[in-house]
Amino acid sequence: MIGQMGLALLVLLVAGGAQADVVPETAVVGSARVTLLPLQFLTPEELAALRLVLTNEQALQLFVPGKGGFAALAVNPEDGFIRNGDVVKSAVALAELPDAATAAAAAVGACELAKIAAEPCVVVLTVEPAQ
Repeated sequence: MIGQMGLALLVLLVAGGAQADVVPETAVVGSARVTLLPLQFLTPEELAALRLVLTNEQALQLFVPGKGGFAALAVNPEDGFIRNGDVVKSAVALAELPDAATAAAAAVGACELAKIAAEPCVVVLTVEPAQ
């Protein structure tokens, strides 16, 4: 089951014109359901880091230190997520939000404010309470 956050993520992808053939990767990690969208622009290093969050509770807690609610990570496809071993400034993860749509919109909005490139930011990772 894809969950509320996954559904909101897919709606954002369709609205944003993202790749239709992307298959979300979803896992329950502790008390959270984590969904990764392995978009084509993500590098092998970026995918490895995101998959660690998808599979490891300690990595998830470092990445999203909140105690519940919904979270999302938005990145700019041109700026990327990790460059020269560091997370780029425009990659924004926000947590402890009341619902999936709010988390996704807040992360994208913050990414848009911090990005350098012209391309719009997209959500690549979501976290929601496991049901």
